[in-house]
Amino acid sequence: MKDEVLSKLEKLQEYLRILRNYRSHSLEDLKKDVTLRGAVERYLEVSIECCLDIGEMIISWERARKPETYREVIEILGEIGVLPGDFADKFAPAAGFRNILVHMYAEIDVERVYLYLQRDLEDIEKFAVFVARYLEELAD
Repeated sequence: MKDEVLSKLEKLQEYLRILRNYRSHSLEDLKKDVTLRGAVERYLEVSIECCLDIGEMIISWERARKPETYREVIEILGEIGVLPGDFADKFAPAAGFRNILVHMYAEIDVERVYLYLQRDLEDIEKFAVFVARYLEELAD
């Protein structure tokens, strides 16, 4: 399980590097350039999915209660101490944003995508840090 999670964390770091490079673009760039917008949306989607996949692996490993929604994946990680509770509460809505990216193509708010890119990547990075700490504690 640890190797699988580490592999997912490496992919997540790669996606975050790509997304950080897109931060230099303006909201207008994102509105005008459908290729750029598609790339940002896709990398946000796979970044959040990576977090959810990691969460599901840990939940299974810990034999915690089975999540019924993606949001619950994050909430359960808070309950079992992988994530601090306040951070889990703050980060859980990312699952809903992922659902919008995946299922509501025509209704995706470009401004919301831009704001997520500019303001919320740090939450994905914090998620990765908390998971890495969890894995270190397993090794001890």
